[in-house]
Amino acid sequence: MAGSNGKQKSVRNMVLSLGVTVLAAGVIYLFVPHDDGDPDLPRVDYRVELLTARRTASYPVVAPQGLPDTWKATSVRFRGDDFDAWHLGFHLSGGQYVQVEQSAEKPATFLEEATQGGQATRDTEEIGDRTWTRYTGGRYEALVHQDKGATTVVAGTGSFEQLTQMAKALKAE
Repeated sequence: MAGSNGKQKSVRNMVLSLGVTVLAAGVIYLFVPHDDGDPDLPRVDYRVELLTARRTASYPVVAPQGLPDTWKATSVRFRGDDFDAWHLGFHLSGGQYVQVEQSAEKPATFLEEATQGGQATRDTEEIGDRTWTRYTGGRYEALVHQDKGATTVVAGTGSFEQLTQMAKALKAE
């Protein structure tokens, strides 16, 4: 029985070591700052890209006017070599996201990516002087308008009310 005492001490030492490790991890967790809130995304100025897109695109490029300051532009992109693809993304309070996508690409191909797999519904809305079709079922909810050789998509994780607010604000000036 001389060997069993050594095994008991070995198990006791492992349990004590584990306790000290858990205690150290708890202290580190308490004193290391961690933020569980929304990320602080920088606001981007999209005026230069918008002017470039409006000068070179084969269709009237739209951008919002009159949105609240809580709608923060966080991403912008114009790719003239990729069907004149225009993208403008906004971060909203509450962590929601709304984007405007426009392209002269074939609608079936463009809509699959822009709506993140959404499917057209029978629901349409008259917003301003445009008719928009609702898309659901994908990663994003979306409103889609097709006109003048381009497809415009307002999509995101925001509610349909927020998507409608964006669609109302879009101007092609």
